[in-house]
Amino acid sequence: MHILGLHLIDALIIVTYIVVVLAIGKILSHGVKGEKDFFLGGRSLGKWFQFFLSFGTMTDPGQATTTASSVYRQGAGGAWLALITLFLTPYYWFTAVWFRRVRLTTMADLFQDRFGRRFLATLYAVTTIMMVIVSIAAGNVIALKTLQPLMVKEPAIYSVAEKQMVADYYEFTALRKARATTPLAGAAVSRYAGLKDSYDRGALQPHVTYLQPATFYWVTSILVAIFVMLGGLKASAVVDGVQAVLVIIISVILIPFGLAKIGGVAGLHAKVPEVMFNLFGGGGSSEYTWYSISALLLVQFLGIVGSQANMAIGGSAKSEMAGRIGAVSGGFSKRFVTIAWAFSGLIALAIFGPNLADPDQVWGLLTRSLLPVGLIGVMIIGILGGKLALLGAQSVVLAGLVVKNLYEPLFPGKTEGHYMVVARLTVPVALACGIGVALYLNSVIALLKFAIVLLVIWGVPITLIFLWRRLTEMAVRVQVLATVTLVAVIPWSVPAIPALARSATLTQMTREQVIMVSVPGNSALTQPHRIEPVSIYFEEGVVRSNPQDLQSTKTGKGLFRIEVYLLAVLGVDVAGFNPAQLLMTRYLVDALLPLLILIVVSLLTAPTDPARVARFHARMKTPVGTTLEEDAVAVEASYAHPTRYDHLKLFPRSQWELTKWNRQDGWGFLGCCALVGFILVFFKAVLLLGS
Repeated sequence: MHILGLHLIDALIIVTYIVVVLAIGKILSHGVKGEKDFFLGGRSLGKWFQFFLSFGTMTDPGQATTTASSVYRQGAGGAWLALITLFLTPYYWFTAVWFRRVRLTTMADLFQDRFGRRFLATLYAVTTIMMVIVSIAAGNVIALKTLQPLMVKEPAIYSVAEKQMVADYYEFTALRKARATTPLAGAAVSRYAGLKDSYDRGALQPHVTYLQPATFYWVTSILVAIFVMLGGLKASAVVDGVQAVLVIIISVILIPFGLAKIGGVAGLHAKVPEVMFNLFGGGGSSEYTWYSISALLLVQFLGIVGSQANMAIGGSAKSEMAGRIGAVSGGFSKRFVTIAWAFSGLIALAIFGPNLADPDQVWGLLTRSLLPVGLIGVMIIGILGGKLALLGAQSVVLAGLVVKNLYEPLFPGKTEGHYMVVARLTVPVALACGIGVALYLNSVIALLKFAIVLLVIWGVPITLIFLWRRLTEMAVRVQVLATVTLVAVIPWSVPAIPALARSATLTQMTREQVIMVSVPGNSALTQPHRIEPVSIYFEEGVVRSNPQDLQSTKTGKGLFRIEVYLLAVLGVDVAGFNPAQLLMTRYLVDALLPLLILIVVSLLTAPTDPARVARFHARMKTPVGTTLEEDAVAVEASYAHPTRYDHLKLFPRSQWELTKWNRQDGWGFLGCCALVGFILVFFKAVLLLGS
């Protein structure tokens, strides 16, 4: 018996999981007595809870979809979109301490505390609310794209239009495969152009699914809203604990079934070109080369502390060591499952070939084609549970910003119960906004790239708040407004203005290139491979404004790459760029421009009140006490003598707040670096198996 394309056993597994999640929320609701319990778990979460929160935040199962999709498109190098933060894990050893010692509730509080003015706190809250909504949207789209292939109609009940769509898909894949080695001729040229336009729109699929976006988003978001409104952050942490086990299971479960189908690791190398096993690029069409990966690392390094989740997780730690262990153990655990996701992407390439209409569905297609009844249900609750945990944590973060930094300043003096009601009501509103964004942006890779860029808006000034006394409020104002305009307002606005989206200048494509690639199964032989042009300025490509008329004007789809356009204005031949150069341009500009603005404007404006700055950094050097009471006494002692820890400064007479390492700092950092090296060697060894 099947229900909406699912076997009854799989459907029962899903229903059971939903009941358990709601029960967790109900049980933990009795422990939520106030705002600190709801937003920060009472600042009492130990090492295990910290691990679950960190692992769950960093490793939601939706990233399995994005990583496998990226690897399927571009080879093993596509894993860097998720793996790049491996190099930041030693950095977490220190940032976890920052967010515990600052002793605040939200990241917006950080700006008011450091500069003594409310403007930046409000601006942070407003802009970060938008970022969180984008993150919620990404969680929606990822879960949808993964589950759609698992809930499909039988071909016997297809409508006439659905039969034609599936037939067009297979015709397109055949033409595309032929075109990769030999130019098309005659009627095939126009037929391919028309089918490709439909393909780029996502209108061609190899199946027809029961799962429709709006319905799926609303039903699952209502479930998340109920769960979070009951249990707050601790409920998210408990579900993250369950998810940690599920994530590990669903990350590796496809690999043995996939290898068995294609003849083991030897069969994998026989079916997939060797260039796709390269960690630094999978041919000329790959976005991930050593230089684009370096730019991605820079933007992640400067932006990674910008997420409010850092304050929510780090601030909830029972001790500094609990925060440190949770952050790095969660981070390193993610790297191992990322390798499994990447390997699954290569298996998908071997099974399905390179012409899937929607690579975002790779994980779901693998699940449907490889797993038996029962295990499909386990996979679904792993993906669905990841969405619940991620959206749950994100909505708690957003509720904290709304209540503490927007609502409470406007309506002070209300009871804590009143603010808790507002916090709980904020959750469904945030989830509804996430649905709206998810319906507008349909590419999980585009959403992930956008989320990475958004972090630099506040990540750069937050980093300097902790490290540089000379930073001024005016500099942060100028930098944030300029960066928001550059990376968010313009990229969203241009596609929405028809005159710009359809401009002949902005809809240009890169020049087609022909490269030589090795023949699968015989790396000594090569054959020509045509790399299709890609849109220079639009993230999701260029399509016809009228899909029925191949002579209609072209229009850009997805976010506008303003950084690449600025380079073109300066006279650079961006039409000759490959995808990796386009990506590098975007990330370099987004990383370096905010840093330049902050330093220059800070040096040109009046410094912040020295006494306020001294108190802030004295608190940051004060170790967290064993109990909340002891900690409060230690902080007051530092306020009374702000210079008592100045002997720890690495550069005593400078404005830089770099401190000397103690034994725990040094050994922890070296241990993290050793694990980074081990994981890289392990990943490369996995890719070489069977070669």
